[in-house]
Amino acid sequence: MQVTKVKYALWAADWQRCLHFYRDLFSGEVARESDVWSEVVIAGATIGIHGGGEGKRTWTGLTFQVDDLRGGIDRLKACGGSLTREPEDTPEDPLHLAMCVDPDGNEFMMTQKR
Repeated sequence: MQVTKVKYALWAADWQRCLHFYRDLFSGEVARESDVWSEVVIAGATIGIHGGGEGKRTWTGLTFQVDDLRGGIDRLKACGGSLTREPEDTPEDPLHLAMCVDPDGNEFMMTQKR
């Protein structure tokens, strides 16, 4: 047996909104789009979007490393996402992590290399 692709699935109350959120936020490419199962490819990784979710806050385990976290936070908000709390720079630890939520309640992290 050979693995041909790895996918990570998210549930969404509004699958189109969720698919377009990740496409727009991370400049992803929609590889498949239907009301049953859709896919967006981001940096070579495939995220599947399945409709029928409840829209409840859910931790996904997904992390997206970006080159500009401050810009990513601004883009997140412009695309309809939010933060669980505003990240802060400290003298000991410069800004490198943001806890994020998509419009369907899926929680994920955005990080920047220290």
